[in-house]
Amino acid sequence: MASESPLVAPIISPQVAIKPEPKIVPQVENVIATVNLCCKLDLKHIVSHARNAEYNPKKFSAVVMRIREPKSTALLYSSGKMICIGVKSEEQSHLAARKYARIIQKLGFEAKFRDYKIQNIVGSFDVQFPIRLEGLVIGHNQFCSYEPELFPGLVYHMIRPKIVLLIFVSGKIVITGAKCRSELQEAFNNIYPILKIYKK
Repeated sequence: MASESPLVAPIISPQVAIKPEPKIVPQVENVIATVNLCCKLDLKHIVSHARNAEYNPKKFSAVVMRIREPKSTALLYSSGKMICIGVKSEEQSHLAARKYARIIQKLGFEAKFRDYKIQNIVGSFDVQFPIRLEGLVIGHNQFCSYEPELFPGLVYHMIRPKIVLLIFVSGKIVITGAKCRSELQEAFNNIYPILKIYKK
């Protein structure tokens, strides 16, 4: 009887078929951006004339202002620098920063809108399996720090892209330090094969 042709691929039974990788897309949780309004700000004037503004100079040196659409918070400093936080997309961040600048203009300041820059995008994802953090820190000790008595997550410093991941035993991951959304996905693509090795 002739032997089977080596060119014929073996049949894989459904029981041992390889499962496809899950399609995991990191979610943006917070976009932090800075703007230069190019004018000195009288913070007491702002807090006394603007709605949704707070100022407690004994605790914090900036006015905290909030708007509902897009839901966000601005930190306004007397130097004219502004930090916009709390939105979940780059587009919303730019829109919110523009709205805050317009509010400042309406309060009588000659505010400009210069040097808008996203400083940090915080994202998260869930790999949907538990992770052996002790094994990960031993295998990748040059990139990791893990002190469970101080903080329950492992801190992983990725070189490229230059971001930091907080990795929890549950499989939930927080990414911080990204400058654009594509870096969140790149960081996930880099770390996911490593995390699979240390799956519990």
